[in-house]
Amino acid sequence: MQSAMAALDLYSKCSRVWIPDTTEVWRSAELTADYSPGDTVLHLELEDGTELEYKLDPKTVDLPPLRNPDILVGENDLTALSYLHEPAVLHNLRVRFTDSKLIYTYCGIILVAINPYESLQIYGADIINAYSGQNMGDMDPHIFAVGEEAYKQMARDEKNQSIIVSGESGAGKTVSAKYAMRYFATVSSSADASVEEKVLASSPIMEAIGNAKTTRNDNSSRFGKYIEIGFDRKHHIIGANMRTYLLEKSRVVFQASEERNYHIFYQLCVCAHLPEFEHLKLGSADDFPYTNQGRSPLIEGVNDLREMQATRKAFSLLGITETQQMDLFQILSAILHLGNVEVKERGSSSCAISEENGHLTVFCDLTEVSYESMAHWLCHKKLKTATETLNKPVTRMEAVNGRDALSKHIYAKLFSWIVGQVNKALSTSLKPHSFIGVLDIYGFETFEVNSFEQFCINYANEKLQQQFNMHVFKLEQEEYMKEQIPWTLIDFYDNQPCINLIEAKMGLLDLLDEECTMPKGSDDSWAQKLYNTHLKKSSHFEKPRMSNKAFIIQHFADKVEYQCDGFLEKNKDTVNEEQINVLKASKFALLAELFQDEETPTAPSTTAPSGRAKFGRTTQSFREHKKSVGLQFRNSLHLLMDTLNATTPHYVRCIKPNDLKAPFMIDPHRAVQQLRACGVLETIRISATGFPSRWTYQEFFSRYRVLMKQKDILSDRKLTCQNVLERLVQDKDKYQFGKSKIFFRAGQVAYLEKLRADKLRKACIHIQKTIRCWVARKKYLRIRQAAITIQRYVRGHQARCLCHTLRRTRATVIFQKNTRMWATRRQYQRQKAAAILIQRLLRGYAARLEYKQLVYERKALLIQRWVRGFLARWRFRRIKRAVVYLQCCVRRMLARRELKKLKIEARSVEHYKTLNVGMENKIMQLQRKLDEQHKENRELSERICEVETHNAADLEKLNLQLKTLQGSEEEARHRTDQVTSLQEELELVRQELERYKEMVAELNERNTLLKSEKDEMNRLIQEQEKQITEKLESTHQAFTERLQAQLNEEHFRYQNLLTEHLKLQEHYADLKSEKEAAIEFSKPAHNRADSGYSSSLSESVHSSELTGSEVNSLGREDAGQTAADVSLLLKLQRRVSELEKEKMDLQSEMDTKEEQLQQERTKELEECQRVLVAERDYEALKRQELESDNKKLKKDLQELRQSLSKGAGSKLASPGGQAYNVLLEQLNSTNEELDVRKEEVFILRSQLVSQEVFKHKEMATEGDSNDSSRSPTFHDLHELNEDGELWMAYESLKETNRLLVSQLQTQGQAHEKEAEGMKAELQQLRVELNQQQQMFSESLELPQEARIQASLQHEISRLTQQNLDLLEQMGKQDKMIRKLKKHLKTYVKKFGEPEAGVHIEQSTPENMMSESGRTVSIARKERDFQGMLEYRREDESKLHKILITELKPRGVAVNLIPGLPAYILFMCLRHADYANDDQRVSTLLNSTINAIKNVLKKRGDFETISFWLANTCRFLHCLRQYSGEEAYTKHNNPRQNKHCLTNFDLSEYRQVLSDLAIQIYQQLIRVVENILHPMIAPAMLEQETIQGVMGVKPTGMRKRTTSFPEETSNTLESILKQLDGFYYTLLQHGNDIDLVKQFIKQQFYIICSVTLNNLLLRKDMCSWSKGLQIRYNVCQLEEWLLDKELQGSGARESLEPLIQAAQLLQIKKKSQDDADAICTMCTALTNEQIVKILSLYTPVNEFEERVSISFIKSIQTLLKDRKESSQLLMDAKIIFPVTFPFSPSTVALETIQLPSSLNLSFLTRV
Repeated sequence: MQSAMAALDLYSKCSRVWIPDTTEVWRSAELTADYSPGDTVLHLELEDGTELEYKLDPKTVDLPPLRNPDILVGENDLTALSYLHEPAVLHNLRVRFTDSKLIYTYCGIILVAINPYESLQIYGADIINAYSGQNMGDMDPHIFAVGEEAYKQMARDEKNQSIIVSGESGAGKTVSAKYAMRYFATVSSSADASVEEKVLASSPIMEAIGNAKTTRNDNSSRFGKYIEIGFDRKHHIIGANMRTYLLEKSRVVFQASEERNYHIFYQLCVCAHLPEFEHLKLGSADDFPYTNQGRSPLIEGVNDLREMQATRKAFSLLGITETQQMDLFQILSAILHLGNVEVKERGSSSCAISEENGHLTVFCDLTEVSYESMAHWLCHKKLKTATETLNKPVTRMEAVNGRDALSKHIYAKLFSWIVGQVNKALSTSLKPHSFIGVLDIYGFETFEVNSFEQFCINYANEKLQQQFNMHVFKLEQEEYMKEQIPWTLIDFYDNQPCINLIEAKMGLLDLLDEECTMPKGSDDSWAQKLYNTHLKKSSHFEKPRMSNKAFIIQHFADKVEYQCDGFLEKNKDTVNEEQINVLKASKFALLAELFQDEETPTAPSTTAPSGRAKFGRTTQSFREHKKSVGLQFRNSLHLLMDTLNATTPHYVRCIKPNDLKAPFMIDPHRAVQQLRACGVLETIRISATGFPSRWTYQEFFSRYRVLMKQKDILSDRKLTCQNVLERLVQDKDKYQFGKSKIFFRAGQVAYLEKLRADKLRKACIHIQKTIRCWVARKKYLRIRQAAITIQRYVRGHQARCLCHTLRRTRATVIFQKNTRMWATRRQYQRQKAAAILIQRLLRGYAARLEYKQLVYERKALLIQRWVRGFLARWRFRRIKRAVVYLQCCVRRMLARRELKKLKIEARSVEHYKTLNVGMENKIMQLQRKLDEQHKENRELSERICEVETHNAADLEKLNLQLKTLQGSEEEARHRTDQVTSLQEELELVRQELERYKEMVAELNERNTLLKSEKDEMNRLIQEQEKQITEKLESTHQAFTERLQAQLNEEHFRYQNLLTEHLKLQEHYADLKSEKEAAIEFSKPAHNRADSGYSSSLSESVHSSELTGSEVNSLGREDAGQTAADVSLLLKLQRRVSELEKEKMDLQSEMDTKEEQLQQERTKELEECQRVLVAERDYEALKRQELESDNKKLKKDLQELRQSLSKGAGSKLASPGGQAYNVLLEQLNSTNEELDVRKEEVFILRSQLVSQEVFKHKEMATEGDSNDSSRSPTFHDLHELNEDGELWMAYESLKETNRLLVSQLQTQGQAHEKEAEGMKAELQQLRVELNQQQQMFSESLELPQEARIQASLQHEISRLTQQNLDLLEQMGKQDKMIRKLKKHLKTYVKKFGEPEAGVHIEQSTPENMMSESGRTVSIARKERDFQGMLEYRREDESKLHKILITELKPRGVAVNLIPGLPAYILFMCLRHADYANDDQRVSTLLNSTINAIKNVLKKRGDFETISFWLANTCRFLHCLRQYSGEEAYTKHNNPRQNKHCLTNFDLSEYRQVLSDLAIQIYQQLIRVVENILHPMIAPAMLEQETIQGVMGVKPTGMRKRTTSFPEETSNTLESILKQLDGFYYTLLQHGNDIDLVKQFIKQQFYIICSVTLNNLLLRKDMCSWSKGLQIRYNVCQLEEWLLDKELQGSGARESLEPLIQAAQLLQIKKKSQDDADAICTMCTALTNEQIVKILSLYTPVNEFEERVSISFIKSIQTLLKDRKESSQLLMDAKIIFPVTFPFSPSTVALETIQLPSSLNLSFLTRV
C-alpha cells in the first residue's frame, strides 16, 4: 500500500491526495490538517472548495494515495512519476490526452496509444525522418519511436524483434500496426523499392477482406494477424510473411444492428454499374441479406468506390493479375447470391429451393457447378451406415444453416487463398538474416454475452500477459544485476494456473474436444463436465448462481462469464460433404483450387496456418484438417509464443478513450478498465515494488545541487551524491547506489522534490525579506526626507507671513500719510486749476472769434483753386483713357492675327521639315569641317617635319648671317625711322589687345548667361528626375522581385527534376546490373548458389518478380525473369524519356526567358553604347579643335617671329609693310576662327538637344495625332516607362547636359588660355621692342666699330635665345605627340578601331624614328605561348586518370593554384578546338564528365566533393569566359579575348556541366548533412552551455544519457569547428564566395530545421531555460557569421524560425496582450508549430506556470486567418536552388606551368 511506501510526514497540511469517486473514479483533494498516526479521519478539501472528512479503516489504516507534484504531471513516461499508482497513471494520461493533445505515453517498456478519433498530422515522412536514428527516450513517445527501437536493436544486437499491438475493438490496433510497418518500409531504404511497396500494399487488401464496421469501430479487424518482415544483412526489407488467427466467419452471414459485413462486399456492390462487373449481376447492398442486416451500408467519410480502386491497385502491385482479381470477385459475388437463395418448407421434415428465386442459378453460373446437384444437396444430407448410404431430407432451418455454413466456408477458403497469395508475393528465396514481427491481435474482451470467440481471445491474452510479465521481470532483474544492486524477489501476478485451467490436460479445451467426438455431445453435457472437473478445485473457475449453462473464469484482468451455447458447433465448424464435392467438381479453376485439399465434411476449417512455416508456405496438411478449431488455435498460439519468446518484444497497448467516438475526450471508467486489462497497471505495480525511480549521478547532482552545501561538493560526483543522500534520507532501504545510477523507492523522488522546493522556497523568502526590508527602509527614508522638507517649507511660510504682516502695517501708515497729503494737495490744485480755466476760456473765446474770421477767408480761396484743378484733370484723364483703349483694341487685333498665324505655322509639317533641313545642313557643315580638320592634322605633321629641317637649315645660316651683320652696320643708321614705325605698331597692338579684352569680357558674359541657362535646365531636370526616378525605381524593383521569384522557382523545380533524373539513372544502372547478375545466377553453373549465397549478391538482388519465379520452379526462372526485367526496363526507359522530354521543355522555356532578358539587356547596352559613341565623337571633335587651334597659333607665332627676325628695314614694319600685313592677317584669321568655333559650338549643342527633345516628343505624342503641341502627361510618361524608353531618354538628356556643361567649361578655359597666351606674346614683343630701342639708342652713341660689335653680339644672343625657344617648343610638341598617341591607343582599345591606330602610327614615321633613338628597357620573352596543351588521342585516358581519378585534393589545394585541373582540361579543349577536331572535343568533354561522376561515386568525402565542385565550376566559367559571347568577353583583357574558342559552340555542354555542378553541390549538401545531423540536437538543445540555468526533471525508465556535458562529445564548439573546416576547405579549393555563401545558408537552414523539429517532438525541451540556451547558441552562430563576413549570405534569416521559437518559450503567456504579441512576433512559425510549442511547454521548476488551455485557444483564434501550410515540422531535406554566377578568371592561360609532380610530360604547351 501507499502508506507503507511513503513517509508519514508527507501527509501534512497542503499535501494533495487521491480519493475514490463513483463518477471520475479518482478525485483530487487537499489535506487541511496534518495527519498523525492513530487518526481515523482525514480532513480534506476538494478542488471545488467542498470540505470532506475521509474515514480510514481502523484495521488496515490505508491512507489515500498521494498526488504527484504538478511539475511531474504530463510526463512522457509514467515510470517517471514519483508515486506510481492507478490515479496517478489515469491523471497523467488524461492531462496529456485532453490538454496537450498527445496520444502516446510510455509506461516503462509499454507504449500506451489512445485513439484520438481525429486525423493527426504526425505520421508524415518528415516525422519518420525526425525519429529515424534517434534513441527511444530522446524524442516524445510515438509509434515510430518503438519502430526505431526495434529496428535499431535488430541491427545492433543481431536479434529478431517483435512488436505486440493489442487492445479492444476501436482502440486503433490496426492503424498502429500499419504505421509501424510503414516506418520499417521507409527507413529500410532498400535498392528495390517494390518490396516496401508490396509490404504496405498488403494492408488495404487485408482491411478489405478482414475488416468491418462494428458498433465500436468503423474499421475493426475481425481477425488476428502476425506479420514477419524479413531483412537482409544490410537491414533492407527482402520479404514478409503473414499469419492469421480466428477469422470471424459468422459476420459473413450475420451482422448486428449498426454493423456491416466485410468491406469487400460493399465495394463490390458500389462497382456493380461498371462494365467489367456486369456479368456478376450485382446490385445495391440493400438487395442482399448478407449486407443489409445491420441497416448501415455507408460509413461516414469513406468512399467505397475509391477504396475499391485502392484494393485493386494493391492486388495488382502484389502480382495478382486482373483475371485472378475478377475470379476472386466472382466468388465473392456468388457468396452474396447464395445468401439470397430462398428455402421453402415442404412438409414438416423436408424443404425445397424456391423456383421463383433465380439467385441459385446465378450462383451456379458464377461457380460453374451443376444447378441440380447444388439444389439437391442444399435440401438433403447423406447418412452413412455400416451397410448402406442414405439421402435424408433436412428441415428448412437446417437447410438455411447449411447454406450459411457453406457461405462461411467458401469465404474462409477464399480468405486463406488471398493470404497465401499475399505471402507468395512477399516471399523471397533468400533466407532472411533477421526479421521484425508485428502482432495485431484482439485485446481482452468482456461483453454481456461471451461465447467461444471471446474465450479464445481471452485465452490468447492470458498467454501474452504471461509472456509480458516474464519479460518485465527479466528486464528488472537485468537492470539490477547490471548496476550490482542486491536482488530481491519481486512478487508479481502469475497467471499460469489460469492458463493450465484452459490448455492443460483435462482442461477446458480438452474437455471441449472430447465432447465434440461424442455422438450425442451437447453444450449442456460439456458444461456439466466442467462443473464436475474444475468447480471448487480451481480458484480461477466458478459457476454462476442462476445458470447451469455458463461458467466464470478469473482472468488476469477481470472475471468473465461465458455462455456454453454454441461452443461445440463453433469448435467443430462442420459443413455438408456433398456440397463441398459439388464445388470440387466445378469447372471454375479458382474455386477448384480452393477446395483441392478438402477431404471430409467433418474436418473443421480454420483460416489460421498451423505453424510458423517458411516464407511462402500457405498449404496445410491433411491431418490439420481433422483438428478442432480450439486445438488448431492452441497449437498456433503455442507456435506464436515460441516465436515471441525467441524475439525481443516491444509492447503497444491501444486504449479506446470513450464509446461515443468523440475526439480527445476520455471516459475515466473505460480508460481504467482497459488499463487494468492491458497490463499497464501491472507494469506500474511491478515497478513500484522495486526501485522505480532511477537517476544517474550527474542528473542527481544537477537537480539537487541546491540541497548541498559547499563543503559537500567533491570532485567525485558519486561520493558527493552518497554523502548528500545519507544526510537527507535516513532510511537506507529507500535507495540503493548502483554503478552508474541511484535507485529510489516509490515516493522518494517526491520527498526529495519537497525538500528541494522547501529549500528554494526558503531562499525565495530570504530574498523577498531582504528586498522588502530594502524597499521599506527606502520608503522610510523617503518619508523622513519628505517630512523634513515639509517642516522646512512650513516654517519658511510662517516666517514669510510674519514679514508680510509687518510690511503691511508699515505700508498702511505710509499709505495714510500720503493719502492725507494727496487730499490736501488735490484740493489746492483744484482751486488753482479752476482759476486758470476761467482765464483760459475767456482768452480762448476771444482768440477763436478772430481765428474763425481768418479761416473763412482762406478756405474760400482754397476751394476755388481745387475745384478748378479737379475739373481740368478730370477732362484730361477721360481723353487719355479713350486714347489708350483705342490703342489696346488695335494692338489686340494685330496680336491675335499674328498669334493665329504663328499657331498655323507651328502646327504645319513644313516647319519641322525646315528645322530638319537646317539641321541637316549644319550636320553636313560639321562633317566638312571634320574633314578639313583631318586634312589640317596631316598638314601639321608635314609642317613639323619642315620645322625640323628648317631648324637645321637655320643653324647653317647663322654663319652666313654673321658675315652679313658687318654689312648691316650701315643699315642700322636707318633704324631711327623704324623706331617711329614700331611705336605706331605698338599702338596698334595695344588697340588689338583692348579689343581682345572686350571679346573676353563678352565671352564671359555669354558664359555667365549659359551657366544661368544650365542651372535652370538642371533644376528642371532634377525635378523631373525625382518624379521619374521614384516611379522607375518602384516599378523596376517590383518587376525585378517578380522575375527573381519566378527564376528561383524555375531553378528549384529544375534542380528537383535533375535530382529525380539522376536517381532514375542510378536505379536503372542498378537494375541493369541486377539483371546481369540474375542472368548469371540463372545459369546451370550457378544453380547451387542458394546454400552458399554470398552477401554481396544477396544484397544486390531484390526484384520481386525474380524472387517469385524462384519460388515456383527453377525451370521457369529464365523466362519469368526475362519478361519481368524487359517490361521493367521498358517502363524505366519510357519514364526516363518522359523525364528527358519534360526536362527539355523546361530547358526551352528557361532559354526563352533568358533570351528575353538578354534582348532587354542588349537594348539597354545599345542605348548606353549610343551615348558612349556620342561622347566619343564629342571628345574627338573637341580634341581636334584644340589641336588645330594650337597648331594655328603656333604657326602664326612662328611666322610672326620669322617675319620680325627677317625684317630688312622700316618698310617691313610700316603699316603697309610685310610684318604689319602678316600681323593683321593673323589677327583677322584668329577672329574669324573664333567666330566659326562659337557658331559650331552652338550648332552642335542645339543639334544634340533638339534631337533628343524631338525624339521623345514624337514618342510622347504618338498616341494623340490631333494635338501635336501638347506636352506629355504623367500617363504618357508611365506608358513610355513600361519598356524603359523614358529612362533611356532621361539618361540621354542628362548626358547631353553634362556634355554641354563640360563643353562650355572647356571653351571658357580655352579662351582664358588663349588670352593669357596673347598677353604673354604681347609682353614679349614689348620687351623685345624696348631692348631694340635701347640697343639702337646706345649704338648711336658708340663709334662705328663698337656699334657693329655690339650689334653682332646682340644678334648672336637673340638668335641663341630663339634657338633655345625653338628647341623647347620641339620638346613640348614631341611630348604632345606622344600623349596624343597614347590617347589614340586608348580610344582604339576602348572602341575597337585598330585601323585608326595603325593609320596614326604609320602616318608619323619620323616620330617613331625620333622615339627609337631613346633607350628603353624591354623584357625578353622566351616564347609566346597561346595557352593550349597538345596531347595524343591515346593519352586521353591517361590524362583523366592522372587529373581526375588518382588526384588527391589535399596536395593540389595546398601546393598548386586553385582550379588547376580545370585549367589544364580547358587548355586541352582549346587545342582540340584549334585543331577543329569535333570528335576529340566531344570525347574529351564526355569522358571528363563521366570520370568526375565516377570519382565522386567512389570517394564521397567532403574534401573530394568540394574539390571537384570548385573545378567543375571553374571549367564551366572557362567555357563561358572564352566562348566569344559578348556578355562574357567584356570582362576579358585583349590577350584573353584572343584565346576564345573559334570553331565550336559548346553552350549545350555548358548546360551539362551546370547540371553536373548542381548534382555535386547536392551531394556535398547531403554529405555535410550526414555529418552535422547527429551533432545538432545534442549541441543546440542538450548541452548546458549556460551553467546553472537548466534544470533536470525526473525521467523514467527510457532515460537519455546524452543530455549532460560530461557524457556528450557533440557541443556547439564542435559544430562551429566543423563549420570552420567546411568554410576554409571550400575557400582553399577555390570555390566562389557566392557559392560558399549559398552553402553556409543551406547549413544554417539544416541546423535550424533539425533543432526546431527536435524541439517540436520533445516535450522536455520546451521550457524557459531551454529557450535561453537556444538564444545563446544562436548568438554564437551569428558571431561566427560576423567573424567570417557572411552577414549578407541569408544564413541569419534562415535561423529566424528557431529564434522565434526561443522567444516564444521565454515570452509571457497569460493575457490577451501576450497573445497578440505572440501572433505579431512569430511570423516565421506556422500555426501548428506555435500551438505545438505552447502545448508542449513544460515548467522545469514549481515556480513556473503551465500555459492554460484558454490561452492556447485564444492563440488559435487569432491565427485562424493565416493562410499557410499545416505542416508541423520543417523539411530538413529541402535543398535551396543553387546558382553559379559568372566569375571570370584573371589567370592568363599562357602563364600556367605544368607541375612536375603530376607527371604530365605527355602534354605539350602550344
